[in-house]
Amino acid sequence: MTKTINPLGRKTISLSADFCGRQLTLETGRLAFQASGAVTARMGDTVVLGLVTAGKPVPGLDYFPLSIDYEEKMYAAGKISGSRFIKREGRPSDEAVLAGRLIDRPIRPLFPKGYRNELQGIATVLSLDPQIKPDMVAMVAISSAMLLAGVPFDGPVAGARVGLIDGALKLMPSAEELEASQLDLVVAGTKDAVMMVEAGGDQVDEATMVSAIEAAHQAIQPVLDLQRQLVEKVGPQPQAYELFLPNPAIEQKVYQFVKGRLGAKVRGGFLERRQAVSQLEEAVLAEFVGDDNQDEAAAYLDALDAVIKQEVRRAILEEKIRPDNRTPRDIRPLSSEVGVLPRTHGSSLFTRGTTQALNITTLAPLSYAQMIDTMEEDREKRFIHHYNMPGYTVGEVRRLGSPGRREIGHGALAERGLRAVIPDEATFPYTIRTVSEILSSNGSTSMASVCSGCLSLMDAGVPIKAPVSGIAMGLVSDGNGKNVILSDIQGIEDFAGDMDFKVVGTAKGITALQMDIKIKGITPKLMAEALDQAKAGRLYILEHMLSTLPAPRGSLSPYAPRIEKIMIKPEKIREVIGKGGETINKIIAETGAEIDIKDDGLVTVAAVDGHSITAAIQMIQNIVAEPEVGKVYDGVVVKIMEFGAFVNIMPGHDGLVHISQMAEHRVEKVTDMVKEGDKVRVKLTAIDELGRLNLTMKGVS
Repeated sequence: MTKTINPLGRKTISLSADFCGRQLTLETGRLAFQASGAVTARMGDTVVLGLVTAGKPVPGLDYFPLSIDYEEKMYAAGKISGSRFIKREGRPSDEAVLAGRLIDRPIRPLFPKGYRNELQGIATVLSLDPQIKPDMVAMVAISSAMLLAGVPFDGPVAGARVGLIDGALKLMPSAEELEASQLDLVVAGTKDAVMMVEAGGDQVDEATMVSAIEAAHQAIQPVLDLQRQLVEKVGPQPQAYELFLPNPAIEQKVYQFVKGRLGAKVRGGFLERRQAVSQLEEAVLAEFVGDDNQDEAAAYLDALDAVIKQEVRRAILEEKIRPDNRTPRDIRPLSSEVGVLPRTHGSSLFTRGTTQALNITTLAPLSYAQMIDTMEEDREKRFIHHYNMPGYTVGEVRRLGSPGRREIGHGALAERGLRAVIPDEATFPYTIRTVSEILSSNGSTSMASVCSGCLSLMDAGVPIKAPVSGIAMGLVSDGNGKNVILSDIQGIEDFAGDMDFKVVGTAKGITALQMDIKIKGITPKLMAEALDQAKAGRLYILEHMLSTLPAPRGSLSPYAPRIEKIMIKPEKIREVIGKGGETINKIIAETGAEIDIKDDGLVTVAAVDGHSITAAIQMIQNIVAEPEVGKVYDGVVVKIMEFGAFVNIMPGHDGLVHISQMAEHRVEKVTDMVKEGDKVRVKLTAIDELGRLNLTMKGVS
């Protein structure tokens, strides 16, 4: 094989290390010469190319313009898209968006505040080993490429996945092992701290979750060492950069002006606090800014915002008082309703403080399940949760459009928390879709969508395994060991705080977990404290929810389809469907029912009225029924022979009535007794070794 030559004169460098029992290899210098940093990461046959391109600073931005994209390539799995018309990869799947967010979250906080250079990271999956999920490999590739790009990235970072199989923790489980796991936990971190946690679980207890987090953090250490070795070998040139920070002179002037107007004067309910802050803004502008100087006005308002956030942090750390006068453990006022919409199958309205979520549940036959066709998966999805948050929820004018990364991420988190308690297909053979419409937002909307979603499912009569609730936890840290954990954070505490830690669970255990961190990591010990405080908070919220609706309703909405199921032998499926679907389409047309047949022989029949279901099931049973010896049938003569007549007793089953079995007396000619098309009553007397049916008309009335 000819060796690839780097036209820029860079050497190809390749290093390997053991990662949870598999070899992980990082290589640079062979691909993508003009990117600021390019690293290929390989584990097994999964290969991901991590690319980082650093751009120039963008003045005027009040955020870090970092984008991380995760690209699924169908060719990586040896597949062509199942779409009949579109074969090129297009808009990323929800799964790809979530993988991109997973990589972004531990990396973003490790850049200095005020860094405004455009920065793009792209993880492209080039080859997929079906047993090795590529997201953790992609995270390592992007982290390594960041280091080689010379940007001010305080990494490296790495991530590990943990499963729980037969009561034992399993590091970096295979895709097959993950299918049987009670836990799917991803932990990303640096050498000393955990930066990000994402998990779904089957009611996993807090102690097990903490142990899994600690195990994952320990497991990533060799991968972090490998990235540092790669940096030493390459010797990247540090990038020159400028930090765009608030003008300290302006911030000091604003602080001196408003310091006597802070504290208790800007605390209180949402409307009171908003009015107090608005009055401060007007006072600052009147004091320092002319009428026409918009740039100067923005600088002073930014300085005021920074001063207010500092005051929020000071009050929490020193006085244990929050902006709305709550203590760290207090939950905002709660209210909830169910059955709020007359024609939907289930609905609920959940309000926590000024955050409000309306959730609607819709039930449909299994044939309405979503088809997932991605690089990694080909499957049906029968529980779907969607999350919408338009601009009016925060008082903004915002164009409506397709859901963004945030909406997809929040919807997936709530879906994960609810999915663990959804009954299986055999128990409740429905496709279930819940939609959370956020109506007002002041923090913790994803957790409000969990609570409203649970109540809506119960209102729809879905027999969930256990009710769930969700809570968002926060953290304020002084960086010197003084930490205050906050329960049920609101908007200002999210923006001014150091952590957004969301926990979903039942009374028994955790079903979903997500942590976003804004400082350079937290310790597992502090995370354990946050989980304990979160448990108390979510149980308090759950108690409120159950006071509104203590259990799933015992019956479905009159507008929901009724579904009944029967099992048939798989070899009978062809008979029910018929040639070209002729038989099943005839049943659907005559009864108005919807019919879905699984490969294992599970048949679900759905209709709004019970009569249609009964009629359809009877027709199916007639098709698949097996002849029973001793049973009397109403049959039709289908063929006349000299020695007897063949009678059809059920679809696909003809039997012979011998001439000697047509009457008690001697019959000379078959046609003396019957002719083709006659309806006769016959009894099945025997089925011979060849499966032939022997019938009689004797003694049958």
